[in-house]
Order: sequence, then C-alpha cells, then structure tokens
Amino acid sequence: MIKNQLEERFPLVAVEGELSNVRPSSTGHLYFTLKDDEAALSAVLFRGRARGVPFTPEDGQQVIAYGGISVYAKRGAYQLIVERMELAGVGRILAMLEERKRRLDAEGLFAADRKRRLPLLPQRIAVVTSPTGAALRDIMQVLGRRNAGIDVVVCPTPVQGDQAAARIARMIGIAGTHRLGDVVIVARGGGSLEDLLPFSDEAVVRAVADCPIPVISAVGHEVDWALSDFAADLRAPTPSAAAEVVATSRDELAARVHELGRSIVTRFVERYRHGKLLLRQFAPVELHRSYWMLAQPTLQEFDRLRDELADAMDERLAAQRHRLELASRELTSVSPFQVVRRGYAIARDAAGNIVTDASHLHPRDAISVELRRGGVDASVEHVHTGGKHHEEL
Repeated sequence: MIKNQLEERFPLVAVEGELSNVRPSSTGHLYFTLKDDEAALSAVLFRGRARGVPFTPEDGQQVIAYGGISVYAKRGAYQLIVERMELAGVGRILAMLEERKRRLDAEGLFAADRKRRLPLLPQRIAVVTSPTGAALRDIMQVLGRRNAGIDVVVCPTPVQGDQAAARIARMIGIAGTHRLGDVVIVARGGGSLEDLLPFSDEAVVRAVADCPIPVISAVGHEVDWALSDFAADLRAPTPSAAAEVVATSRDELAARVHELGRSIVTRFVERYRHGKLLLRQFAPVELHRSYWMLAQPTLQEFDRLRDELADAMDERLAAQRHRLELASRELTSVSPFQVVRRGYAIARDAAGNIVTDASHLHPRDAISVELRRGGVDASVEHVHTGGKHHEEL
C-alpha cells in the first residue's frame, strides 16, 4: 500500500540537490544520494538511463534529477528512480559554456594564428564598457598615470542583464567599423559567473573575432574568465592590466631605447672584436705558421716515404749484390780459366774451336795454346790417341 501510494502520488518529480556517496555498481547502475542542508533522498540511475547523462556524476555536483518515487520493499526504503539528470546552477552554466567553447573553437575562432600584435604606441583607445562602472575608472586612472596624451573613446553599453550581450556585440562592431581606436578594450569589473555571462554570449564572441582592430578582453578579476578571452587578440586579467598594456610610459620607452642602444653598441663591439680575430689569422706570421702547420704533416710523410724508399733500394741492391756474388762464384768455379790457372792449357784449332779430342787433329795442323799467362802458336808434330802416338811428323 505504501509503494502504490508513493508511486501514484509522485510519478514524475524534479529534485535539485548535491550529489553525495556516488557509487557505481558492477552491473553499470549508479547509486547516490541527493541532499541539501535539510534533507537527503536516496536515488538510483539504471544502466540504460546512465548512458544518456551528458556528464560524469561526482560527489559535490549540484544537479537536477528527474524521475519517479518508488519503494524498495526489502529494505523498507523509498528512493528516486532517475530517468534523466542535468547539472544545476553553476554546474549547468559551466557545462553550457564548455559545450559552446568546444563548438566555437572547432570553427577556428580561438586559433592562435588569428591573434594579432598590438600597436606599440596607440594614439586612441576604444573602450567597450559601462560608462558608470569601476572598469572605466580603473582604465582612465592607469592611462592618466602612464601616458596622459592618449585619447579614449568610450563605447557605452550595459555589461549585465538580458540585453547586455546584444549591446556589447553591437558596440564592438561599431568600434571596428568606424575605427574608433587603434585598440579595442572590452572590459567590466568582477562578478559572479552569471554576471559575466554576456561576455560569453556567442554574438559577443563572434564580434570580438570579427573585429578588424586588435581586441583586448579584460573581463572580471584575474581568476574570472569568459569566452571573449579566447577570441580576443590578448586576454588581460583585469581592466587596469589592459590599460597598462596599451599605455607604455615614457620612462619605459626611454629605458627600452637606452637598452636597445646599449645592445647595439655591445653587438658592434663584439662583431669588431670578432672581425679583428678573423683578420689576425691572415697576418704574415699567422699565415706562415698556418702554412707549416698544414705542410708539416705532408713533408714528414714525404721524408718517411723517401727514407723507406732508400732503405728498400739499399736492401734490393744488397740482395742483388749477394746474388751477383754467388753467380760470380759459381761462374768462376766452372770457368776453364780456373783450370788454366792450375797449370793446364787450352788448345784451339785453326778455326778457334777448343780441341778436346786429339783424333780431330793431324800432324802439321796449326794450333794455338792458351796458358795461364799468354799463349803460343804451334803446329802438330804427333797425334796421340789412347796414350800412343798416332803418327810422327
């Protein structure tokens, strides 16, 4: 009866609260508690519905859960059967801004190559902001202190409320179309996330990205942010910081010029010294030293090769001399003149042929006899063969 009564009375409700004790089950279901300062309500998000939740539920998130009340009889507890769930309050705004940021970034509105450099010395600045707000006062104070001669064109617009976004986008367009300044500063003071929403409006972001003049986004305090920061050419943490950026003081310029002058002189001196060092290597003494440093290894190698060649030739000559000596000894040993030196003689016939057989001679044949020293001419008187006289003359 309790189960029927609750399910019939509360078939569909929306409950806003903080997620607590979020615990997913192994089956894919998600159990958690919705609570506020005064009450708590158990809830379950079944697996099929959990896939449709556009964020990851975590403890501490503020959400709105839609579903019906049911009773879990085994435990005697009632709970919310969640059909769908969305972020509430700040969480919902952040989710919306994150989705818008991804979409605009995909279009290229936040690309780094779209960013332009700011002019060094702008003569005029267009400020899109509330004419009665603290942001304008801060900007004017900084500009007056830093560089009193700069012109300021105020493009008045509300910076909060339902109509603020359209007015801000329109003023940015006017400032760019009519070239009201060398730089456009889009500014407002601090506030809550809801207060800064106009500067995250899609129309404002597109106006900043399309502006033909460099744009500085200076929305809120340093911890605050808006989508205009990503589309602008420069994001300043505060309106005062934006004024500091565009209004370089005379003292800073003088110091910068002085520093650049010192840098030029230093670089010139360095180059001059470097040039002297380069020229020094072409002095006669340095050239002579460099020549010998280059030539010395080659000359040493030449000397080494020459000595090796001389040694090789000496070795070759010695070897040839030794061979010649051996050949000479061998030739001498077989020379007939060696026999002559021992007291023998060489007989030659009239034709000059050496006579080795007595039977080749006849009595009265002319012969010549070579002795160890000199020789004699003679004629054959007797021819002996076999140890006997062949014939007597």
